[in-house]
Amino acid sequence: MNIKILIIEDNCDIRESVAEILELAGHTVYVAGNGKEGVEQARIQLPDIILCDIMMPELDGYGVLHLLGKVPQTAHIPFIFLTAKADRVDLRKAMEMGADDYLTKPFDDVELLNAIESRLKKRDQQKEFYSKTLDQLGHLVARNNGLAELQRIIRERKTRHFKKNQVIYYEGDKGNGLYIVLEGKIKTSKLAEDGRELITAMHTADQYLGIHALLADDAYAETATALEDSQLCLIPKEQLEQLLSVYPDLARQFIKLLADQIRENEDQLLQMAYHSVRKKLAEAILRLQRQSVSTDAGLKISREDLAALAGIATETVSRTLSDFRSEGLIDKNGNLITILDLKRLERMKN
Repeated sequence: MNIKILIIEDNCDIRESVAEILELAGHTVYVAGNGKEGVEQARIQLPDIILCDIMMPELDGYGVLHLLGKVPQTAHIPFIFLTAKADRVDLRKAMEMGADDYLTKPFDDVELLNAIESRLKKRDQQKEFYSKTLDQLGHLVARNNGLAELQRIIRERKTRHFKKNQVIYYEGDKGNGLYIVLEGKIKTSKLAEDGRELITAMHTADQYLGIHALLADDAYAETATALEDSQLCLIPKEQLEQLLSVYPDLARQFIKLLADQIRENEDQLLQMAYHSVRKKLAEAILRLQRQSVSTDAGLKISREDLAALAGIATETVSRTLSDFRSEGLIDKNGNLITILDLKRLERMKN
């Protein structure tokens, strides 16, 4: 089977050696001598699989994977890292960023060909699955089990891992699908003109990111960042559009979620405009409490993120939290906040 393979490797000897092996196997091979050139080649050639070195000039392998992951046409191309490092930290980072496999140099011909064959086999199995799924969708007529169908698709999609403080997407990035939080906690935020961050929402398990971009066919309006190690699933835009066109109940659900988000954002703007500092902070803590799966262990959030959520200065957060603690409203240990008197927080005067 002839397949298109892109090799991104700055070492000329390795690049030519790998290319020769793959050409002898009957494959079409494209080569790039650095990461920047590799990204351009990938977008032009749209290869079936990419082999990429990690340490390179211009743009390293992590940067290549990140940039290709932001473009729908290249985001799902199988990606194998070639690395001279066997360091577990590097390999873990590569897999968490979405790489499908890695080969540690030096590797022999059999290892190389087996790795490529294995990844392409999995790709073909996924294609077959999604092709059948879309064929089935095309023959369905307006059924009201869209949420069940979406949940089934989520179970079949590849999970993406994001480390604490890792950005999932930036404000202004092209919306390429819908993210579902499977595990962890994600914040969405915007930057004010003076550079201050405003957190617009906190997302936990079973919540969605990017609904507005999906329904409006627009860029992401906020930046999404992992507050802790998290797992997410990305449903491609094209597949969601198929689901929404067939399942009215799913479309209604997303419209309702979007309306709820708009209402929450409006409430947040009103609070920032008219509420006192104490009322703003109390509302921010209560919002965290409502969004938490379990509050028995307390609410874990940094001063900076709490300030961005409440729309007040970090120093003001510290002073007000100290006041709340002395008044018996909360307890605080580092970044952990425990609510002691929920009713008094809810009745906080403006």
